[in-house]
Amino acid sequence: MSLLHTVQMQLPGIAVDVLRLGLWLVLLSVIFVPLERYFGERHAGRSRTELFSDLGFYFLSSLLPAILLAAPLALVAVAGQRLLPDAIPATLAALPLWAKLLLGLLIGEVGTYWGHRLSHEIPWLWRYHAVHHSTEQLYFLANTRTHPVDMVVTRLFGLTPLYLLGLAGPGATGSAAPVLLLLLGTVWGFFIHANLRWRFGPLEWLVATPAFHHWHHSKLEHINRNYASTLPVLDRLFGTHHLPREWPSACGIEAVMPRTLTGQLKAPFMRQNERE
Repeated sequence: MSLLHTVQMQLPGIAVDVLRLGLWLVLLSVIFVPLERYFGERHAGRSRTELFSDLGFYFLSSLLPAILLAAPLALVAVAGQRLLPDAIPATLAALPLWAKLLLGLLIGEVGTYWGHRLSHEIPWLWRYHAVHHSTEQLYFLANTRTHPVDMVVTRLFGLTPLYLLGLAGPGATGSAAPVLLLLLGTVWGFFIHANLRWRFGPLEWLVATPAFHHWHHSKLEHINRNYASTLPVLDRLFGTHHLPREWPSACGIEAVMPRTLTGQLKAPFMRQNERE
């Protein structure tokens, strides 16, 4: 089969994915744009360059990870089958579907927490993760401003334990946990990045909220706090929780980050003086 023929076969699927993402973008905009206008902090606005960059990241962050993760996760699943005692996957397989899903969400969230935390603590990983933190005015599309390397690393931390334990893998049942984890994380990610000055009282002990995550994006002293994507109890457990009554005064990073999509994709590979 020629390369041209292979590309032609893939194009319809890619076109459908782009159309689906376009429809989701319209829905997200219908929901969040009015909410942010009436319940968010007043900003001077963002440039057209920055908006186009975030739109580019929206499509890249949705299309690339599945392609890049397919091979490593398949290898992890095979390794899990060979390395783990048969009793472990057999016991987990005997659980009812609801228990598998809840266990999968909890394990995936713990893995994601540590992947996210290490992206702050390991310098070479931070170079990629800094792209996400370069947003100075948080809004819902800031959720997908993520370098592909950063997204792959974080998702590997969240999904690898599921594939090793047999909670994820081929088949409808095996795919439910990772699909639910990624769907919940993505949808909730738009909410916690949104420019919404809402507080939720005791509910903030149970789930991540915009206030919780905005402190994670604070420009100065608390950027290494609040790593959990949905369960703040993990930050309480590991000593990284921070949620005062007020909101952070500024978001972003001190380093210079290009505004264009191409510039941000290249930034982790460049020295600081080359970005300026």
